[in-house]
Amino acid sequence: MNTQLKPSLGTLHLWGIAVGLVISGEYFGWSYGWGVAGTLGFLVTSLMVAAMYTCFIFSFTELTTAIPHAGGPFAYSRRAFGEKGGLIAGLATLIEFVFAPPAIALAIGAYLNVQFPALDPKHAAVGAYIVFMGLNILGVKLAATFELVVCVLAVAELLVFMGVVAPAFSFSNFALNGWAGSDTFGAPAIAGMFAAIPFAIWFFLAIEGAAMAAEEAKDPKRTIPKAYISGILTLVILAMGVMFFAGGVGDWRTLSNINDPLPQAMKTVVGDSSGWLHMLVWIGLFGLVASFHGIILGYSRQFFALARAGYLPSSLAKLSRFQTPHRAIIAGGVVGIAAIYSDGLINLGGMTLTAAMITMAVFGAIVMYIMSMLSLFKLRKTEPLLERTFRAPGYPIVPGIALVLAVVCLVAMAWFNALIGLIFLGFMVVGFIYFQMTAQHRADAPADAMLTGL
Repeated sequence: MNTQLKPSLGTLHLWGIAVGLVISGEYFGWSYGWGVAGTLGFLVTSLMVAAMYTCFIFSFTELTTAIPHAGGPFAYSRRAFGEKGGLIAGLATLIEFVFAPPAIALAIGAYLNVQFPALDPKHAAVGAYIVFMGLNILGVKLAATFELVVCVLAVAELLVFMGVVAPAFSFSNFALNGWAGSDTFGAPAIAGMFAAIPFAIWFFLAIEGAAMAAEEAKDPKRTIPKAYISGILTLVILAMGVMFFAGGVGDWRTLSNINDPLPQAMKTVVGDSSGWLHMLVWIGLFGLVASFHGIILGYSRQFFALARAGYLPSSLAKLSRFQTPHRAIIAGGVVGIAAIYSDGLINLGGMTLTAAMITMAVFGAIVMYIMSMLSLFKLRKTEPLLERTFRAPGYPIVPGIALVLAVVCLVAMAWFNALIGLIFLGFMVVGFIYFQMTAQHRADAPADAMLTGL
């Protein structure tokens, strides 16, 4: 059975994947953070999270270039900590990348519903899954080129949004009731800032997914650092700009618990019938599509890598005639579609389905970030001769900052999202039970020097 991916992606493709994976986070999801922290409280949280991601990416790039493997964090953690370390990172990454797409698909449905009120957002979300799973199956070069095009359009549209609403921006609007629903900074505001962590992480969630295209990158030791560093800088600038301008054009509270905050913010400036608004809705879809499409690529490579290494059924590592892991693509889609149609069937403690999906994905991401930074420290000690064409700047301080802030985020999320945290833990326990029962699968798996360092 052929399980070797083909290198075909350059720097621009990788930048498009890194930014495209994330950019839907600038279009929706983050504004839920206003609902719990207020604009000023959420700004503080977002700056802390931006610092964590910047330190993380500069450190994570060392791992990606030294071990360019489709499993990404799974491969780094297994090499550093053995099979169980790989299991923790692999399952966490899989949860992140499987639960983020349903939230994005629902936002695609909400954007389309603005234009077509009779269209059920859930049906539109499922339609998006079918279309973009198909595109991913047709080939990684085609998928990555499409990702680059829609990513560029999505970035341009965010700049247009900021330009159109800028004349109506007022900092007094942004700051009004800015501390957890009041004008007072105190204990409620601090609690709100911690509770808002998942939604600040949503600004940047999944940028690390470009690591899962490392086996398909041309000259990954050169192209990946360029893609990652330019990608995180692009995203920090866009996140801060969108948040400021959207919050300063009117009453930000009307945008704090909806899936389409940018069209609604623009509507207060240009009116319901403006061509600018319709352009934002239609081109804004490209931002959602870029992330949705890119994360499908990411979860499929994680399924593929875990199956190839014997952690999941080996059939998920089978490649199509287009050299893409089609069964892995379909498997993640089945989970996502089931999640979409579970809305209203499960009591999530008053949390919307979108917010719950975001929080679940963030739990997976944070656990993976912690495992990745621990792997970086461990491999520096155990494999000092490992070829590192890019080394984390400011080591050990920069990766240490990323690690500490990630632990703070995990503790805060577990405190404020106990129910989702328990569900996440349940998924991890089920994965561990399967792991214990399938040792022979891993023994029979093809040898992979990148996982063992042999």
